[in-house]
Formats: sequence, C-alpha cells, structure tokens
Amino acid sequence: MRRTVICFRSFMVLATSFIAAGCASVDFDYPKPTTTALGDTQDTYFGKQMAAFEETRAGESGFYLLIDGIEALAARSLMAGRAERTLDAQYYLITNDPIGYAFLYGLLKAADRGVRVRLLLDDIQTQGYDAGMAALDSHPNFEVRIFNPFSARGGPAGNITEFDRVNRRMHNKSITADNQITIIGGRNIAAEYFAARDDVNFGDADVVCVGPVVRDVSNMFDLYWNHRAAAPVPAFAEMPEDPDAALVALRARIEEQVEGLRKSDYAEAFAASMGDVTDTHLDDFTWAPYELVYDSPDKSDKKAAAKAASITKPLKASVERANNELIIVSPYFVPLKSGVAYLTSLQERGVQVRVITNSLAANNHSVVHSGYAPSRKPLLRAGVEFYEVRPDATLPGVNRGKPSAALATLHTKAFVVDRKELFFGSFNWDPRSVDINTELGVIMKSPKLAQEVAARLDAKLASQTYEVFLNENERIRWADRRGEEEVILKKEPQTSWWRRFTVGLYRILPIKSQL
Repeated sequence: MRRTVICFRSFMVLATSFIAAGCASVDFDYPKPTTTALGDTQDTYFGKQMAAFEETRAGESGFYLLIDGIEALAARSLMAGRAERTLDAQYYLITNDPIGYAFLYGLLKAADRGVRVRLLLDDIQTQGYDAGMAALDSHPNFEVRIFNPFSARGGPAGNITEFDRVNRRMHNKSITADNQITIIGGRNIAAEYFAARDDVNFGDADVVCVGPVVRDVSNMFDLYWNHRAAAPVPAFAEMPEDPDAALVALRARIEEQVEGLRKSDYAEAFAASMGDVTDTHLDDFTWAPYELVYDSPDKSDKKAAAKAASITKPLKASVERANNELIIVSPYFVPLKSGVAYLTSLQERGVQVRVITNSLAANNHSVVHSGYAPSRKPLLRAGVEFYEVRPDATLPGVNRGKPSAALATLHTKAFVVDRKELFFGSFNWDPRSVDINTELGVIMKSPKLAQEVAARLDAKLASQTYEVFLNENERIRWADRRGEEEVILKKEPQTSWWRRFTVGLYRILPIKSQL
C-alpha cells in the first residue's frame, strides 16, 4: 500500500476547497459470508504454549510491552510464521514501503500453508491499490475487507458529498494468531513505526497479550469483520480482469521488496530481535486483571453513533480512579473546553496531571498543534504539567536499524493512573478519537507494569522532552535540560517562523472538533 499524498488530518482542513467528483458508490449489501474466530485451537503451537498458564491464572491475562520498534515487527513476523489455523489483522493503514510488503509477505505465506487469513483495513490509504487488494482476496485462504470505503477511488477529495460518512474512520490496530495470542497498540504498518526510515521514525508501543483477553479481541474483530460497513473488495473496487494474474504480479513485487530488506542494514537488527522474541517465555509476561475497551463499529454511522457503545466510558472510569496522579501520553492532545475543565477538576481534587505530547517540531501534523496550543496556558495555570517530546529524541530500535534518522515523533497512546493501572491502545486525547473514529485498547490493572512504565517516562523526561511552563509574566516558556545547564527558550523549540505562522493561521479555522 502506498503512502497517500494528502494525509487525513490535512484533508479535514482542505476538504471544503474540493469539488466532489465521480458518481461511484459502495454496495454495502454486497454478499459476504459471516465468519468468526475459531475456538478449537488448543492443539496449535500457540495453544499448547498457553494451556498450562491459563489453568492457574483465572480472570487474568498476560501482557508484554513492545517498546522497541524492530522487536515489534519481529513479534508480528513470529506470529505470522507460527500461526497454524487463523490470522486476523485489523489496521488503520498499511503502506507500500518495505515494511508494509514484509507484513503482507508474512500473511500471504501463512495463507499459502493453509492458514485462514482475514485482513480488515480502513480505507484511508488504499486508493490506487484496488488490484492488489483484489489479488490478495483471490487467494482461497486470504480474505480482504475494507471498512467504510470511499466510493470515489481517486482519494478522499472525491467523496466530499459523503463527508458525514467518510469522515468516520476505523483507527483500531490488532493482529491475532490462532485465537491464542494478539498484539494491540498504537502502531500502524509502515516503516516509521518500526524504526526503519532514514528521515523520520515514530516512538510507539504495543502490548502482546495472551489469556482470555485474546478471545475478547477476537470477538471485537468479528463484530467489525461482519459489520455492514466492512465491505468485500468487489463491493467498491475497480476489479482487475484477471485476479490470479494480479496475485502473481503482487507476489513478485512483495518478493522484490522483501529481498531488498534482507540485504539492508536493517536485516541484522531484525534477525537479532527475532532471536529475542523467539526466546521470550510466558514467564516474561506480567499477569493481571484487565479490561479490553473499544468502540462499537456502529460509531462509523453518524445516525447510530450516539447510541453506540463508546470506549470513552471505561476510559473515564479508569481515570476517575486516580487519587494522586494521572500521566497522559498522547501524540495528538487536543482538549476542547470541556476537556480543559475536566483536567482542571482533577487537579482541584488533588490529582497531579502530567501530559506528555509532541512539540511542534516533532509533530507530524502541524494542524493538530494548532488545536493543542491554546489549551496549554489555562491548564498550566491549573497546575497541569506539560512535557513536549523533542524532534531529536532517541527512539528504541532506531540506533540499531537506521542510525541517521533525522526526526523523532511521539506516537504512543497511553495513560497511567496512580502507578497502579495503565492503558495502551489507539486512543488519542482528541475530539477525533472521542467522537469520530473507532478506537481500541486495553486497561491493565497491574501496579508492576504501571510503575515500570511511569519510571521509564520519569527517566526520559530531561533528555527527551522540553518542559513547558509559565514564567512570572504568564508567558509560555520551554525548559531544555538536556545539557549540563538548563536553557530557557522563548519560542516553540526547533521550529521556523513559517511553521509557527502556519500554525497560527490554522488556529483561526473552525476545525478543532475534527482534529
């Protein structure tokens, strides 16, 4: 899948300047079989690994954090390589870079050996790749469905007349093997999420999950997979005349990309990580009570969204359990007036709120910074702490795979409550995650993991972030503590006047509810 030229958040800003084009449509009633996760997988490799532990861990699941980007790719590769019955993958996007092709390579190899593969993608970056999707879908063991597809296949701009529908995207991310092991978190499938680019890489995190939570993820996947909005490829795509020939051509492209990856500097680091994840034992997992949280797929329908089950209810309940501290990690932090009031109320009842988000220089969406920036001053006055990630932050895995990466961007979505429980998933603290996109995550009620994550964040703040504060004249300043002496900065660090000017222009646009 190629990288789309117009990112979706930019589309939100520019949409009104386009004129609708084309008269294509999506047949949401196109026939499709109802399929569900398989329950009889205890005799698979992963099933045998899990059996002994589940007997002694009633009501709990096992969790292992994937912070290193290369390790995160290796874990997915291991799952695809050892799956015996099923692979279910649900992602917001897969790009047409070597990592995207390597991911598809694993899924396709699994299908070749008889594994049932179900791939559910949002449509945000599939335009122009209908033939490739149809090719995969032509494999007898590989089925592709696209969630809420655009009717005009040339890109988002041609769908303005359907804005209320196509504005709602599936942001969930998961991959599950044999209904026994799953990975959920913030990573999409693209090079920047796995420490594989020279110019930019994302600091992100996933959670490997085993135990009952896996069946919960499978149930969630089935809800989305069988939902009316999950369209089979022929329901919307420009189909190739010969899908079998298209699959042969796609295999050749995949093999070419994977072979290039094998010959790159990245391959050695990947091989080392494959060894590490292969040696990981269930004793390395932390077992704890949990709650899988996600939006109903009905949220994709504006008319049904108001009554749809929402991820925000259990997330708010978790936050409300805070008595002393709430640490928020969100790359796109855009609190509306109600959000500012809510965080202020937490401060007023004695909960110290700390927000870790992107600096303007590190943010890959300047328009999002325009929605975030106005919240800083009122929240700082209330006592909220702000730390903004530096664009030259050191990301786990990058020094092994691509040492010359020029830009770091925070992409992890997490929060920690009183260092007793924590959330990881796809949910940003912004209006889009709250009201528009569907999201997925897990709340782990584990003091051990919560303390480990909080301690890791504490240790990195001085070297990887700027602390934002108000000076005696209530002007926003940034403290740079990376060197031997603290340096106080008066402007958004490491940014040009033009970028700051552009953000200022975005602030006057009535788009905050879409960010």
